[in-house]
Amino acid sequence: MIRERIEELRRLLDYHNHKYYVENAPEISDFEFDTLMHELQRLEAEHPEYADPNSPSVRVGSDLCAEFRTVRHRYAMLSLGNTYSLEELHEFLDRIEREAGPTDYVCELKFDGTAISLTYEGGQLVQALTRGDGVEGDDVTANVRTIRSVPLRLRGEGWPALFEIRGEILMPYASFDRLNAEREANGEPLFANPRNAAAGTLKQQASAVVARRGLDCTLYQLAGDNLPFTTHWESLAKAREWGFKVSEHMRICHDTAQIDEFIAYWDEARRQLPFPTDGVVIKVNDFVVRRQLGFTAKAPKWAVAYKFKAEQALTRLESISFQVGRTGAITPVANLAPVLLAGTTVRRATLHNAEQMEKLDIRPGDMVYVEKGGEIIPKITGVELSERPADSVPFRYITHCPECGTPLVRYEGEAKHYCPNQNGCRPQILGRILHFIRRKAMDIESLGEETVELLYDNGLLHDAADLYDLRAEQLAPLPRLGEKSAENIIASIRRSTGVPFHRVLFALGIRFVGETTAKYLAEHFRSLDALMRATREELTQADEVGGKIADAILDYFADERNLRLIERLRAAGVQFEATARQQASDSLAGKSIVISGKFTGHSRDELKELIELHGGHNLAAVSGNADYLLAGENMGPAKLKKAEKLGIRIISEEEFMALIGESPAAPDNDSPDAASDNNKPETTSGDTPETAPGNNPEAAPVAAAGKGGVPDGGAAGQGTLF
Repeated sequence: MIRERIEELRRLLDYHNHKYYVENAPEISDFEFDTLMHELQRLEAEHPEYADPNSPSVRVGSDLCAEFRTVRHRYAMLSLGNTYSLEELHEFLDRIEREAGPTDYVCELKFDGTAISLTYEGGQLVQALTRGDGVEGDDVTANVRTIRSVPLRLRGEGWPALFEIRGEILMPYASFDRLNAEREANGEPLFANPRNAAAGTLKQQASAVVARRGLDCTLYQLAGDNLPFTTHWESLAKAREWGFKVSEHMRICHDTAQIDEFIAYWDEARRQLPFPTDGVVIKVNDFVVRRQLGFTAKAPKWAVAYKFKAEQALTRLESISFQVGRTGAITPVANLAPVLLAGTTVRRATLHNAEQMEKLDIRPGDMVYVEKGGEIIPKITGVELSERPADSVPFRYITHCPECGTPLVRYEGEAKHYCPNQNGCRPQILGRILHFIRRKAMDIESLGEETVELLYDNGLLHDAADLYDLRAEQLAPLPRLGEKSAENIIASIRRSTGVPFHRVLFALGIRFVGETTAKYLAEHFRSLDALMRATREELTQADEVGGKIADAILDYFADERNLRLIERLRAAGVQFEATARQQASDSLAGKSIVISGKFTGHSRDELKELIELHGGHNLAAVSGNADYLLAGENMGPAKLKKAEKLGIRIISEEEFMALIGESPAAPDNDSPDAASDNNKPETTSGDTPETAPGNNPEAAPVAAAGKGGVPDGGAAGQGTLF
């Protein structure tokens, strides 16, 4: 009965996910959906024997750091040839007709995202690979499972027992704007465009981060042996029936004139789309003709990408100003004569830093070329030197803070200049307070930017701790406030003392510690005192914390002014400890345990939870304070060697379960953790694009590949693509 209910809930949630995220036609409210999801999560927790890696519940993501492994593609993911010229496109079409005779084409939008290949077996998603080098890609299955437009189980019937479908992982503009706003507020570098953001997100080590960033996925090409289709159009129609999100913006074109018409229409209409596009892909529709045409060493001969020209405008650079962020970072800004670009009026553009300005040799009064990077961010790409005024002189970058006059500094490895006067520079002070009160931090809702500036200018507010010393009678006489507003502000400040520890940690504004990192730190260390005592090595053991973040944390707590701020906040009642858990037993009382490796019966977070539930303490690194090393598979040899040297008892997962008086859990061989035991560590950092601009991958058979990863003799591989 329980199993039937679990399966029913999974079917219902899959159906409503599809209606909402693919068809944009929801049938139930968010509340009703959440109710079903909570019931499923409860039943799955109570009955782990019915676990399923493709359950809709996995879409919430995991906070585990799953190392990526490299997997060889069954069918190579080749790049498309591309052109910006209609003349070249027409030559391409003429060549096809000379070789194969008149034929039909499918015109599709070229999505500006990151390429993905999804493998389905028995109607279930079993693997998701990035393009990589075209022959091998990274296994990002756990992350892709969080993307709600990707079906975990197929609908309908008639799908092949085993096949792949290729497409693009996209970040819609709304998600991109929200992500960059968060990063700007946290003092983090902004993504240049949605494509980079999508690629970087897909390479995040924690799938919970991916789940929160609002990725989407559109599919456009099937690959497999003996696929039951004769045309590309037919295959995509079936893919849509099976639950895949396939673009509605496609057209069968019979001749060059119709293709030109499609391109001309979307060169303008694309600006109304909610996601980025950078061209049109033209593909031969008939699979027999595709086989006849074959492949070059790098790309199929039956498809090409026509790239839209980046919209560019020429306008005058009227002046250059400088902004000071809450971290002291100086950002030069170009103030432009207003110009219409990509449907919006552009008046300002970032100049990034001194190096970029020197490279451009940009000067006030210049006529400059402005483009919108990724259709979003205005950027200056060059100077029209022929129109440079005769009296123009090279621009000299500022040496002192434009707000407080403090000499600027440039830290090693940083492109930007910084004002080091953290406690005397007005925009930095205001920036830190505004960060402290924001909704995802302390959520002091009755305060806004204008009110904070008013309090600062009236000498009532110099740092975040001053908020808790404010009284209503101080605020009421101020302009635009009054008694009621003053009371609301004070009440909101008082309520903020109940904000949980991870949000308080985020509110402190430690450099590079964003909302997600703060959650990981709070979960790992459980209190601010423990975090403040942590060594660099211990800090880097927390999820999502590398050396750069660890150093920033150490620097923050080394500053006496920050320590005084913390003590004042502590005295005000702000939460500096995570909520205590109800203890299940004291079987591990007084014991400290280090966890390392991967486990078959539990995730690392689950094991940490069990340690604390039974009175133990989690340690981030092996040291003389440790009583046990809980060792899983593929643990680091350095930890093992150090534990043996220190005489620390090394225990298995089964031995640990016996210690706490519980039966060992049965391994789930289908879990993401079990599947990734042989994962190869990723060598690049999380937010790094993995595909070059303009690479729109398609499939060719690897098994029969000769030089260049394509079939010898240009054969199409006996139906692997078709």
